[in-house]
Amino acid sequence: MCGSRLGQGFKRLPAFTPPPVSLNPQNAPTRIVRLRCEGFDNPLGIDAARPLLSWQMETPRPGARQIAYRIAAASSPALLETPDHFDSGWVESAQSAHLEYAGAPLGSRARVFWRVEVEDETGARVQSAPAWWEMGLLERGDWKAGLISAPIAGGPLTLAPVPRFTREFTLDKPVAAARFYGTALGLYRCHLNGARVGDHELAPGWTDYRQSLRYQTFDVTSQLQEGQNSWTAFLGDGWASGHIGWKARQNYADRPHFAAQLEITYQDGTREVIATDDKWTCALGPMLGADLLQGESYDGRLPWREIGRVDVAPLPDVVLRAPLSPPVRATQELKAVSVHLGGNSHDAGRAWVFDLGQNMVGRVRLNLDALDTPLPQGTTLRLRFAETLAGGPAASEGPIYTTNLRSARQTDVFTVGDELETWEPLFTFHGFRYVEVTGLPQLEALADGPVKPPVDLVTGVVLHSDFARSGDFSCSDELINQLQRNIDWGWRGNSVDVPTDCPQRDERLGWTGDAQVFCATSLFNRDAAGFWSEWARQVREAQWPDGGIPCTIPNPESSAAPPLTSPFHDGGPAWSDAALICPWTTYRVTGNRRILDENYDVFQRYFEFLEATSQGNLRCFRGYEGFSGFGDWLALDGSGNIEGGTPKELIGTAFFAHAAALMSQIAQVLGKTEDAARYQARFEAIKAAFVTRFVTPEGRLSPPYQTPYLLALHFDLLPAELRSHAAAELVAEIAHRGGKLSTGFVGSPYLNAVLTRFGHLDTAYALLHQTGWPGWLYAVTQGATTIWERWDGWTQENGFQDVGMNSFNHYAYGAVGDWLYQTVAGIAPDPAFPGYQKFVLAPRPGGKLTSVRAHLDTPHGRIESEWKSENGEFSFRFVVPPNTRAQVVLPDGSSMEATAGTHVRRCTL
Repeated sequence: MCGSRLGQGFKRLPAFTPPPVSLNPQNAPTRIVRLRCEGFDNPLGIDAARPLLSWQMETPRPGARQIAYRIAAASSPALLETPDHFDSGWVESAQSAHLEYAGAPLGSRARVFWRVEVEDETGARVQSAPAWWEMGLLERGDWKAGLISAPIAGGPLTLAPVPRFTREFTLDKPVAAARFYGTALGLYRCHLNGARVGDHELAPGWTDYRQSLRYQTFDVTSQLQEGQNSWTAFLGDGWASGHIGWKARQNYADRPHFAAQLEITYQDGTREVIATDDKWTCALGPMLGADLLQGESYDGRLPWREIGRVDVAPLPDVVLRAPLSPPVRATQELKAVSVHLGGNSHDAGRAWVFDLGQNMVGRVRLNLDALDTPLPQGTTLRLRFAETLAGGPAASEGPIYTTNLRSARQTDVFTVGDELETWEPLFTFHGFRYVEVTGLPQLEALADGPVKPPVDLVTGVVLHSDFARSGDFSCSDELINQLQRNIDWGWRGNSVDVPTDCPQRDERLGWTGDAQVFCATSLFNRDAAGFWSEWARQVREAQWPDGGIPCTIPNPESSAAPPLTSPFHDGGPAWSDAALICPWTTYRVTGNRRILDENYDVFQRYFEFLEATSQGNLRCFRGYEGFSGFGDWLALDGSGNIEGGTPKELIGTAFFAHAAALMSQIAQVLGKTEDAARYQARFEAIKAAFVTRFVTPEGRLSPPYQTPYLLALHFDLLPAELRSHAAAELVAEIAHRGGKLSTGFVGSPYLNAVLTRFGHLDTAYALLHQTGWPGWLYAVTQGATTIWERWDGWTQENGFQDVGMNSFNHYAYGAVGDWLYQTVAGIAPDPAFPGYQKFVLAPRPGGKLTSVRAHLDTPHGRIESEWKSENGEFSFRFVVPPNTRAQVVLPDGSSMEATAGTHVRRCTL
């Protein structure tokens, strides 16, 4: 879409009448800002042959919009006046996002400078400051590095020490530029001359190492020096050879491996490559083991001892590619808010429990200098991590609760050596709010008990994929504000490189069902488009030859396809459908159709799989011998079944129909009109089969749980004349349950949206405000700071839920955030204009709320929505970004089209 429009005439947007109420200056100039390439600011080491370019207009001028643009790209800033790579010429178009570079082909390492000129609606032409991007290593022959490893591996249940690799080298000329290119089977951390290379954590990230490895690129020019240089690398097990899920170690490799190269350009123009090879040496020392699930151990008394040369192997025959997603970084630090005595451990003395005040994901830094008296050498501190205390989420005293971690130890061990004031693990992460520290020497006892250690002994270091905050929501109800915070913290904690189901127990897998229900909400809270594009590539790698999509991606289970009876072959309805739903959702939010182009064959093969495994247009039909899915997972519908009472055949057929509808829409976007018609016809056939099988002539669903009604209504599976009656039946079923929901993972994301769409906004608000369980605010009333896996993860009546599966940081039920943004705040995409160049502002006040404020940073700028309701009067302030339009609908039904600027509208409720 983007590239095909370069150089073609584009019809001018019609002139708009400025709004009657405007708070912006009329003659403010335009600035062109936020030039981005492939979603990044000045990216280093990309491998897109035709990168996508975007920019934004910045001005408070009412009605500001782009009339035309010109892109220039050159090999140096000086050549931008006469570009040697690309000159689009003036293109009459309002498009400013995801325009494809259409210049000369680019080779490995090429740095391209670019800028944009824009003509705005006043006739003024303005020019941006230059930006740049740099290509990575595009050809396999560009890689000179070997794959090095230590001659020690451990076993399926036995950790191995973390090796340190070293290479000393001499540079005999001044350095002009230097690049680091690195990857690993496992995790790596590098230093050059004692300074860390980059700021990425857990690099290179998790892929199916049997098919691909991501690599990172860093500018290390300032870290090299003429004369002697030292390059060191530490290597952790990570996902490649450490524990994954409930499995043992060594799923992809028996030990971690590392490959990297320094490419140095000297000031005289000559070049040199220094790579991983047999010249490196290996040492073992204080890092006794590091595992993502089990934790990390460090003995500061042990020196590093060289054990000889490294083992060297060729690079594996897999795809080496640059990442599409932002890296995992340490994004925030949390200080402990309190410390209490959590009991005594017979083997380690007093157990001090530090409360960080927030269920987070990451690691802890031990600040030994916070202690008044230095710890004696040989003192061993054990750190155990937990989400809650044994007394429940609302408890403030007592021991930590770790039973729900299953086999994940989540334990770090540190032994004091010489001259180390702080310690922080490198190659593990934990899900926790509480840190239990044992092994501190006995402190002087006071009359009321022992002296507490200082709260600043521990600092929480938050880790997640470092996507920017793109939206926020707040309102007059503080419980809902805390819910919103919980939703965002839950997403951050479950986006450590891949979308995981939980960050604490022996799982942390990329469950597809969780991902698809939360994708839309994630894109409101965070700039996660690159994250989902990266994950779509992993879906491609995980798809089996027959089109099946496994339940977890990446899929560590096997390199050979399991039988159809396994969820690791077909994840089942609402899980495997993530292969379609997540890319489509990302496209609607960003307007970037590349995610659809690149994965259309994945979509087609998946739909062919659905057709091949269905019968009479029913998916998961009675008698189907394959895996039929996880049902309405964790529903509390009275069925007594962890998978809920909604028949899997009903769920399967509903999602089969939805998949057909999405395929038709995707084909239409891509200009594949014959495909679009064929998939639409299949949708109609599946819809008819659904009605025949599950709907009575009166419009009732069988069985009459909430989720069947939600799927039928949300996916438009009912005849028009039956929809209002079905919605009334849904409301009656909610009333029958005392005004409470009963849905699980499948039905909950659609609940409030369906009620709103079919005229039952009051019921939707009543469910939102519900503070008893099951309901979104129940966990908030119990002190939760993230979203729980279960509606009843802990209750005063029953205590903790089943210890076999009870996470307190599990983002799926946070999908209600999509409704908070789209309905309560009223910020919604226009289906005909993906990417928010035109959008809808239609807030729906209700419930107990008297005010709401939200914003969303879109590809074109920030949308703001703020409303107040008082004494029957509704006041609405909203901001439309430059170069966009909004269809504004007030609660009284009046509507208008608004152009760029700040506006205020009022009506009577």
